[in-house]
Amino acid sequence: MSLKSGFQRQIPKIWPVEFLSDRIEKGIEPGLKTRKKDRFASIHRMLEQISYFSVVFDALGILNMLVSYKWLKELVDIDVASAELAEKMSTTGIEVEGVTSPADGLSKIVVGEVVSCEDIPDTHLHVCQVNVGEEENRQIVCGAPNIRAGIKVMVALPGARIADNYKIKKGKIRGLESLGMICSLGELGISDSVVPKEFADGIQILPEEAVPGEEVFSYLDLDDEIIELSITPNRADALSMRGVAHEVAAIYDKSVQFKDFPLVEDEKQAADSLSVALETEKAPYYAARILENVTIAPSPQWLQNLLMNEGIRPINNVVDVTNYILLYFGQPMHAFDLDTFEGDQIVVREARAGEKLVTLDGEERELEVSDLVITVADKPVALAGVMGGQATEISGKSTRVVLEAAVFDGKSIRKTSGRLNLRSESSSRFEKGINLATVNEALDAAASMIADLAGATVRAGIVSAGSLDISDVEVVSSLADVNRVLGTDLLYTDIVDVFRRLGFGLSGSAEQFTVSVPRRRWDISIEADLYEEIARIYGYDKLPASLPKDDGTAGELTATQQLRRQVRTLAEGAGLTEIITYALTTPEKAVEFTLNPSNLTELMWPMTVERSVLRQNMVSGILDSLAYNVARKNKNLALYEIGKVFEQTGNPKEELPNEINSFAFAFTGLVNEKDFQTQPVAVDFFYAKGVVEALFAKLGLTAEYAASSQIKSLHPGRTALISINGQPVGFVGQVHPATAKAYDIPETYVAELNLSAIEEQLQPAQPFTEITKFPAVSRDVALLLKAEITHQEVLDAILAAGVKRLTDIKLFDIFSGDKLGVGLKSMAYSLTFQNPEASLTDEEVAKYMEKIEKSLTEKLGAEVR
Repeated sequence: MSLKSGFQRQIPKIWPVEFLSDRIEKGIEPGLKTRKKDRFASIHRMLEQISYFSVVFDALGILNMLVSYKWLKELVDIDVASAELAEKMSTTGIEVEGVTSPADGLSKIVVGEVVSCEDIPDTHLHVCQVNVGEEENRQIVCGAPNIRAGIKVMVALPGARIADNYKIKKGKIRGLESLGMICSLGELGISDSVVPKEFADGIQILPEEAVPGEEVFSYLDLDDEIIELSITPNRADALSMRGVAHEVAAIYDKSVQFKDFPLVEDEKQAADSLSVALETEKAPYYAARILENVTIAPSPQWLQNLLMNEGIRPINNVVDVTNYILLYFGQPMHAFDLDTFEGDQIVVREARAGEKLVTLDGEERELEVSDLVITVADKPVALAGVMGGQATEISGKSTRVVLEAAVFDGKSIRKTSGRLNLRSESSSRFEKGINLATVNEALDAAASMIADLAGATVRAGIVSAGSLDISDVEVVSSLADVNRVLGTDLLYTDIVDVFRRLGFGLSGSAEQFTVSVPRRRWDISIEADLYEEIARIYGYDKLPASLPKDDGTAGELTATQQLRRQVRTLAEGAGLTEIITYALTTPEKAVEFTLNPSNLTELMWPMTVERSVLRQNMVSGILDSLAYNVARKNKNLALYEIGKVFEQTGNPKEELPNEINSFAFAFTGLVNEKDFQTQPVAVDFFYAKGVVEALFAKLGLTAEYAASSQIKSLHPGRTALISINGQPVGFVGQVHPATAKAYDIPETYVAELNLSAIEEQLQPAQPFTEITKFPAVSRDVALLLKAEITHQEVLDAILAAGVKRLTDIKLFDIFSGDKLGVGLKSMAYSLTFQNPEASLTDEEVAKYMEKIEKSLTEKLGAEVR
């Protein structure tokens, strides 16, 4: 069992473990040793608190399956290198992440027999004489609490390499010479999460038949090779050793050789002591067997070795058998202590509001009505398909056992396990689907093994409720269709050979044939699935490659793509950094910065409450990113996002929402920091508005800005709604101080623009016009106005004069004070006029100014100073 297979199994493969280790190492509690297993153990505990990794990996629907190559070769008669097998599997549709051996990097580790063991006074240490197959015993100092004379142990001799390439040397401890090291499993790099609890704080004790001096690897199957498969949702059949064996047999044209599990039943009927009832459609089938006279004990070494190599901690003979069957058949199982039942009927139903259950991990879980539970005497005893209850768990005192094998609704299991963060090997398989044809077979096999390993007697008969559809699926196709889709010239004999190797039934002829798909391949149901099976078994590398026959046409960007590029270029030129935030958010944040919120579009099965509805704005997501960075002492931030928001105009349960292209940004802190050339300048409303104005100028659009207090999450005095030709396209403003406090961010300015609406306003590209050779003429005008009149109102009044030769308007001064009078202010503008065809005269410019001044007086009551 290598560190990789024991540890990486529990972390989604987004980054290598070493990458995570380097970046999380600062958070490891002080005093830990620096060896890899210690670092990883601490990191593991930290990562268990971070649901992000599992959420992302589960969202992709990918699961890892560790395959013991020794075990696989018992099921299929193959004799090829594991690397070659990995290559073959990857090229036929099941990705292999890698092949490792638990013994990688280990050397000179042998079996030792402890001849004598004496305590060292005033310490927890012991001095041992150990027989390692040499002429003389070796003296080794050991601190393990379970060390004693007469046991067989693992000894690393001087010069040996253990985990993390640590080299063992001769040494002295408390003045006593120590000629080696008695090892625990952890010191060989095996993850603490899979070490049997009885050896978790001490050394591993080897079987009595172990011969001193021999390498230890074969006794613990450390010389096995572990093939790590990455199983996608469409190949959930490969989440079992039997499924993998069928796949490998098809690749190498071999037969599978599954062992029998002979079952001897007692005369007593199981139905005399137990019955089953189903009260929900989420459990189409439930079966149970009763075993009596059970003796709970550690599993034999071969079973413990196998489970550890598969990344599972051995517990006891009963629990280990259920895990073995899970790996072998892909059938999740659970064992109950029958003597803890308060009734004689198992009822599978949905939980009731307010019900609680203490699960095997000791946590009290509050159940929801969507949870599926196993009950006895109307009390929940297990979360179906997720985790058993503590009150009915198998203990060292258990003598009567109920074995469960069932079929549960995958969606329900996923929702419960996700809500409670209780992902397990069992729940993952129910979510992806299981082989209905082997439910009862797996139950019988488990009963047979427990009878053998725990001395149990098995009551006659299976107690069950519901039904199983185990009939084959039939799919019809033809040779012509196969060759047309794959671009091949296969013969019908080739088709026959492929399905023979897969173990599928085939009847008919080349013109039309029918494939009978066994229930173990529930992923195959349509004709296209058959094409895929033929292609991968025949060989993707054998499929002919040909160039497209159609004439190529030059591609071009759509108007939407062009607009997005223009916006991105301008945003980055303004110093903004692009981010991508979640399209899913909370119901509150979804509508936080929207003027007219629409109906919420909710997910039926959200993975978290924080990601349960589609967003209607992007600002809230950007503020989350701002808050994350501000909390890490990043003060001057400028972020933007181009993405989609979702507007629901109808019934969310019947109609899909409208997808609207949107652009949003946020500024906080300083535009530039103080240095020897410049003074610090803080972001303000006008800076944010300037970015918006620059965008519209780039697009050749004229926007109108109107002060507004309608969006409650924005500052009522520093917010403007934006429109083009009377159509609303967005807003720009300061985040309301109360909202900023809720996000725990400083003063922040934001904007969001509807790119879909802006795209509709874009005009065709203007033809080139020559730059005029005639000079422009400027005139300044100072206006005495009421204090409440805005700059935009002045602009509108100037433009309303209809002076075609007016080319530019600039506000260059604002003044207010007692000299002007109460409620008055002065605004000074520079107006530029130009005629592209001739020089303007003073008389013409005077007429233009007269018209403008008249418009200002009539519309605003302005007085020209």
